[in-house]
Amino acid sequence: MNMTDPLGDMLTRIRNGQAARKDSVVSPASRLRTNVLDVLQREGYIRGWSREDKAGGPPTIRIELKYFEGQPAIRELKRVSKPGRRVYSGAKDLPRVRNGLGITIVSTPRGVLSDAEARAENVGGEVLCQVF
Repeated sequence: MNMTDPLGDMLTRIRNGQAARKDSVVSPASRLRTNVLDVLQREGYIRGWSREDKAGGPPTIRIELKYFEGQPAIRELKRVSKPGRRVYSGAKDLPRVRNGLGITIVSTPRGVLSDAEARAENVGGEVLCQVF
């Protein structure tokens, strides 16, 4: 069955895995998903991720979740731009999450970046999700 929002599916798997206190979750692989995971790892919200290629099956991504003192590193993970309503923002108008305590992940012409990186490079784009 086709998925209408693959990135939203991966974010939901991360939320559900952390709610169940799992060490890792598995999601189908795609370039957008791996780029978003790179940003999450750079910003310290996940321990890491690895691509797993299985013979005769589609490639998957194993995402290693991160906890601090028994609590998930990600308190809130929200999809902003959805298939039914795309949300775009300029470099100067990028939304701040909880006064800069969280990050916004943006798909720009220079790749998938956090809001701080996008402001530093002065590029805007599609606002994918917000993490706190």
